[in-house]
Amino acid sequence: MQLHDVHQGIHRHKARKRVGRGRSSGHGKTATKGHKGHSSRQGFKQSPLMEGGQMPIIRRVPKRGFNNGAFRRDYATLNVGVLEASFEAGATVDEAALRGLGLIKGRHDDGLKILGDGQLTKPLTVRAVKFSEQAAEKIRAAGGTVELVPPPRPQPQPIDSTHRPRAKPRAARRRAARTPQS
Repeated sequence: MQLHDVHQGIHRHKARKRVGRGRSSGHGKTATKGHKGHSSRQGFKQSPLMEGGQMPIIRRVPKRGFNNGAFRRDYATLNVGVLEASFEAGATVDEAALRGLGLIKGRHDDGLKILGDGQLTKPLTVRAVKFSEQAAEKIRAAGGTVELVPPPRPQPQPIDSTHRPRAKPRAARRRAARTPQS
């Protein structure tokens, strides 16, 4: 290899492959899909787990444990010691104020939770979705107020016993009305 060969075949803006433009394009006839088979047909979608007939890794690896990740709560947590250092006496502390000071960053779908680490001597009005018992006691002992606010996204509700099944389709109701009752 020589120096003038180093960048041979490397292009900053590689032209995309234009398939299905006839035989003279170099990608003609089968448009790079090969001959026959379901992968050459229109609308073909392959599972990302498919490994060409080999046993997929998702089936080779044993499944252990329990994962409740879809239902995990994601709170922005903050200690009362941080509130002591960041706010003046009589201030109102909520998620918007904390984001304004840069104490909360990123996405937290379930709101703000105040924890009890540290000391609090100033009376503050604290609004959050959740409080630890220790945090609530420290805020009240300092002369402040604890206000619970609803979570930003609705919590899943248990299915109640008053749930009614969906009504039958109109055609089924007509048929039932036509048949004589015995």
